[in-house]
Amino acid sequence: MSKIHAIITGVEAFIPEYILTNEELSRMVDTSDEWIMTRIGIKERHILKDKDKASSDMGAKAVERLLEKTNTKPEEVDFLLCATVTPDMQFPATANIIADKVGIKNGFGYDINAGCSGFLFALASASKWVETGTCKKVIVVGTEKMSTIVNYEDRAVCPIFGDAAAAIMLEPSTEPYGVMDCLLRSDGMGRKHLHQKAGGSLKPPTHETIDAKEHYIYQEGPAVYKHAVIDMYEITKELCQKNNLKTEDINWVVPHQANKRIIDSVTQRLGVPPERVMINIQKYGNTTAATLPLCLWEWEKQLKKGDNLILTTFGAGFTWGAIWVKWAY
Repeated sequence: MSKIHAIITGVEAFIPEYILTNEELSRMVDTSDEWIMTRIGIKERHILKDKDKASSDMGAKAVERLLEKTNTKPEEVDFLLCATVTPDMQFPATANIIADKVGIKNGFGYDINAGCSGFLFALASASKWVETGTCKKVIVVGTEKMSTIVNYEDRAVCPIFGDAAAAIMLEPSTEPYGVMDCLLRSDGMGRKHLHQKAGGSLKPPTHETIDAKEHYIYQEGPAVYKHAVIDMYEITKELCQKNNLKTEDINWVVPHQANKRIIDSVTQRLGVPPERVMINIQKYGNTTAATLPLCLWEWEKQLKKGDNLILTTFGAGFTWGAIWVKWAY
């Protein structure tokens, strides 16, 4: 019997209309366009301004567009996996809320939280449900309303993050395309460098935690930068060596969009030229679990059947990994 591969058969996205520019940020906090572009590489980021809308609303929009694009009826979807660090609420899972909003009634869903590595970990996990023959149509969606946990008085963090959602469809194929291999890693020591101090069972919400602004992102930039560069490079190199992939075999590197300098450092070490690296951080900022599918969505028309893509990421936890995908259409 031929091996079943999980192939990507469609990708879609939702981007909020409102654009928060560096110029506007500079009027909110002590920063400038030059400072942000030099250190992070972000020009603007999109923000979901509607206080009555959440991560599930953006995710539902992306999924609705994906269903239409792939001519899929909601009742045909077996499984919806949502990657997010900004769930609508602690429970139920945002995946279930999205499924309800788009009419997915015959499948199941749950959330995965792996920080900025969320989509990569979700893609690796979802592909196994397809490869085993358990599921025929699987949706992986990354959706984040990061603006809800960003302190816009923190000049080191507030320029980085934006809001967005993007989703892919996974289906089985016996052709040699799709998710070919992956390597995933995590190390809990990194939690001290990047986390949200309050809101969980360790430190439940109180007036004191709110007054102390402990429900926002806390990040120690230099430590995160160092680990991100080293770990993304090493895991990608290991994945390529394991599969005998040389630099010239890689058509596209799809890196997590956290910092332009991190992307440049990683891809330069790998020897991949800039024209084969997907970068859109300047337009969207770091949308956490949405960055990788946003890149696939933007570059979709440039991708050719058989292209070798290496997706690599790094996130809170620490979590990191790399996936080799052979494009299927």
